[in-house]
Amino acid sequence: MIIDERLSTYIDSISWDIPKYLKEVEKAALADEVPIIRRSMQSLISFLLEMKKPNAVLEIGTAVGFSSMFMSEYVPEDTIIDTIEKVPARICDAKENFAKYPQGDKIRLLEGDAADILAALVREQKQYDFIFMDAAKGQYAAFLNPIYDLLQPGGLLVTDNVLQEGDIIESRYAIRRRDRTIHGRMRGFLYEMTHSEQWDSVILPVGDGALLSYKKTNVKQM
Repeated sequence: MIIDERLSTYIDSISWDIPKYLKEVEKAALADEVPIIRRSMQSLISFLLEMKKPNAVLEIGTAVGFSSMFMSEYVPEDTIIDTIEKVPARICDAKENFAKYPQGDKIRLLEGDAADILAALVREQKQYDFIFMDAAKGQYAAFLNPIYDLLQPGGLLVTDNVLQEGDIIESRYAIRRRDRTIHGRMRGFLYEMTHSEQWDSVILPVGDGALLSYKKTNVKQM
């Protein structure tokens, strides 16, 4: 928790509301200890989607499908949502949810490793105006080049869980040895995004940290 838990609970109590079927999916996911976007992140994403009104959305990291179904509630009726997942058990759960609940027919599940699928989407010259990244944290930087190619100029990239429960501010020697690689990669990713000529980025202490990145319109592609 990046901000005081009582304050976060209060904010959620006055601003958070989702359809009943999504509450059911959220409850089941939490019971199975499947990480899904936190309620403060839900509020931020719904606000951004309603403001942006994207024509095409790409999600990297489907899990059980909660976030893609959630996003489908806040985009125009004809918006396309593509979502990527590689874990077989998660794919199975997502398919079941998409078939069982409303809005599932608006979502296309892309099965496989995100690096391979992103590369394929680039070859197909796909374009999105909103991308949500909530995948393997150590791979964020590796995904950045294909994401840049896939995002339209003026498009928005939203990256979740960038503050690592506050560990991002710690020295690498204060981090558990097994987590040091991810810690270093995330620090490098955040520095790159906040010092880039291709992106305008801001880090927000929402949920476990959100990075909002706007693809500049006045620079050449990398």
